[in-house]
Amino acid sequence: MNDVKVPDLRPFKDFLGESARFQAPTFNDLIRWNNRVVNNLIYYQSNYFLTAIVVFLIVGCLHPIQMILGLGSVAAAFAGFIYLSENKRQVRRFKQDHTFLCVLAILAVGYFIVYIFGSLLVFLWGVALPLAVIFIHASLRLRNIKNKYSSTAESFGLKRTPMGVLLTALGQEQEVRS
Repeated sequence: MNDVKVPDLRPFKDFLGESARFQAPTFNDLIRWNNRVVNNLIYYQSNYFLTAIVVFLIVGCLHPIQMILGLGSVAAAFAGFIYLSENKRQVRRFKQDHTFLCVLAILAVGYFIVYIFGSLLVFLWGVALPLAVIFIHASLRLRNIKNKYSSTAESFGLKRTPMGVLLTALGQEQEVRS
């Protein structure tokens, strides 16, 4: 990770302004569409990270309490999952020894989920909306010469970026190289 470099923000004029060209992708050619999205994700990654943070903060400012509750409940769910996956034997023994407490815990967690459901939706909206905006932009934005050059340099390993590392971890390395 030491050799990963965060690229500069692309100018607004190039990202959304007057020099930006947009066109609907050809939906019947999924490989070409996928290449456009992956290459735009690599080229505009700093702009996309900034966009995601801004949209997430806007949703958080509109509904701060729900966002905090939603974030806390998602964090608690992950923590519970990790704890239960690492301590299976102890949890199984506790369930056998304290059946009534386990039933009460299940009911309490069920009530908590119903109570927090609105906050979870706000939090998920705060995560999903930036991803949707980024995907729509990456799908519609036509590539330019700088974009093609930058993607080629990334694919040959001349420079590594956070988005390149993320796409490789998600199994998109073949598409990045094409």
